[in-house]
Amino acid sequence: MTMFDDRERAFEAKFARDEELQFRITARRNRLLGQWAGEQMGLTPAETDAYAKAVVQADFEEAGDEDVIRKLVGDLTAAGVETDEATVRRALEDKAVEARRQFMEAR
Repeated sequence: MTMFDDRERAFEAKFARDEELQFRITARRNRLLGQWAGEQMGLTPAETDAYAKAVVQADFEEAGDEDVIRKLVGDLTAAGVETDEATVRRALEDKAVEARRQFMEAR
């Protein structure tokens, strides 16, 4: 029975590591996305950094990416940047790839 218990613990540990890694990649993606949006809005570097942190925080409002997309589309539109949801979704996908690549290079 201990062999099965060990295997179960190993699977649980791997699941926990994978979930933590996915959380970190998502947070990095949102930060990169916030930086992208800040540049689109013409914010200063300090404002862009603060905005990127706000985008990371926005992801905690609800499950999934819809809260982040809503925030970005609303903020970009309010800043006078011509954008739509499809553009933000494309940027989100691009930044997800970049975030994953950054984590792989760091390892």
